[in-house]
Amino acid sequence: MEDSIRIQIFEELPTSKEFESLIEPRNVPAVFKGCIKGWEAFSKWNPSNGGLHYLQERVGSCKVEAMVSRSAPVFYGDLGSHVRVPLPFSTFIDFCKKRMENKDQGIDASFGPQSDIAGSDKERDYLPSEDIPEQIYLAQVPVMNRDNEDRVQLETLREDIQMPPFLEAKELSSINLWMNNAHARSSTHYDPHHNLLCIVSGCKQVVLWPPSASPSLYPMPIYGEASNHSSVALENPDYSNFPEAEHSMELAQKVFLGAGDALFIPEGWFHQVDSDDLTIAVNFWWISDIMSCLLEHMDAYYLRRILRRLIDKEMYHLLHMSGMGKTRMSSYKLPDSGQAECGDDRYNQMLKGVNSKEKRLQCGDTLLELEPAAVQVLHELVSLVHNCVSVVNQDEQLQSASTSTSDSALVVNGECEITVATGLKDDLVAKILWGVEPCIFQNVFLAMAQNFPRTLEAFVLHVLSPVGAEVLTRKFDEMDKQILEEDRNRFYEIFYSAFDDQSAAMNSILKGKEAFARRAFKNVLDKYVAVNLETSEPRVR
Repeated sequence: MEDSIRIQIFEELPTSKEFESLIEPRNVPAVFKGCIKGWEAFSKWNPSNGGLHYLQERVGSCKVEAMVSRSAPVFYGDLGSHVRVPLPFSTFIDFCKKRMENKDQGIDASFGPQSDIAGSDKERDYLPSEDIPEQIYLAQVPVMNRDNEDRVQLETLREDIQMPPFLEAKELSSINLWMNNAHARSSTHYDPHHNLLCIVSGCKQVVLWPPSASPSLYPMPIYGEASNHSSVALENPDYSNFPEAEHSMELAQKVFLGAGDALFIPEGWFHQVDSDDLTIAVNFWWISDIMSCLLEHMDAYYLRRILRRLIDKEMYHLLHMSGMGKTRMSSYKLPDSGQAECGDDRYNQMLKGVNSKEKRLQCGDTLLELEPAAVQVLHELVSLVHNCVSVVNQDEQLQSASTSTSDSALVVNGECEITVATGLKDDLVAKILWGVEPCIFQNVFLAMAQNFPRTLEAFVLHVLSPVGAEVLTRKFDEMDKQILEEDRNRFYEIFYSAFDDQSAAMNSILKGKEAFARRAFKNVLDKYVAVNLETSEPRVR
């Protein structure tokens, strides 16, 4: 876990200025110990001190929306996994009181008259005949809601809740009550707001993942009503459908919150919450400064920028996931002449600097001057092309590299058209080029262009795969940084002179790169927004 995203723990409360300048902008969770012990709710709502009776008297039979789940103690947030039914708040408090009495007497707390829960026939049919209290969770019951005052159900509790000092400058979106009778587990999800979760009574365990862990948590499709929830079940997760989820805990952090503690959960952070029996919590939601500053007319631009950044990151991942980042050194097993010596005079001379590169570019016979490492790479590339094509004419031989491949009038074999390999480990072109040093790469393709132009043409037009095109152009970029502009211009002049149609060659490389980027784009959509362009079927838990 990177230190930059480790959860911070504060024994003393920050000032509003400290929170806004040092904590909130980092978008990293923070725990504030004893944050709300001064609240009136902290003492008045305490079930061990008559708090349930106080709440029942204060709120009365006001109807609240209760979350009812057949999968209790797990409460999944998507609408297909639970129903919300109207329930008198006093009835829920009765459930809590009865559970406390039974727990004190050491007997089973399962009970409950189903008729006490109002709702449609469908909602009542959803409820089982027993264990009803354990399947009810007061989740996100509004105490204050800026945008929808009609939804507020527990406004009478507002005066027992004091605003934490470091949030006084914030314009809150809502304040909500969370209360469970029995042990409850919320499904893994993120919120589109900053969140301060405050424990009034009981305790919670919260597991948190940064937004970057999204691919391991398999969020539901972006177009769905529960797009902020993970597709992975909490109990008996299906790792065959969600293989990356098996390692998701390696990216997670866990915190334990007791009564009086508060946890800042930044927007976008996935979290899964376990609540102990009879836990009462209040949370504050507010819109982050970043989201507040996003102008609507800029949405399309920001979307494209973020997608482009994720695509670049995914392309890097695809190129490096096979661990083939080592560079080729000068020690190679050559086709017929054994092992090259690391101290080869010509190889050492090549590494001395720009002047030697300039001389080589000006020289017409680059083939005879190739160092052993370059000969090996050239041999591999030529062999690869000739394995994919049929040779019609034989009039040239690579004598210095002890090969017998020819270059005239190559006809493409139908089985060797461009394919999208799954990564470096499956792509021969990428495997050959990936670790080649820029100076060797330069000499190999100069020799190929001057001595085997038809082979180079077949390589670019017919053998080069999308991942191979991406590696080829990255090698071009590495080479460009190490040679002079004059040499760079001369290299590309020689390279493209091998093609009868230079625009076709450029287009082939460009199309290959775009095909590789498109594959990365598909992966990004699947990983981050659960949209698979190959199928219309969404993930299922």
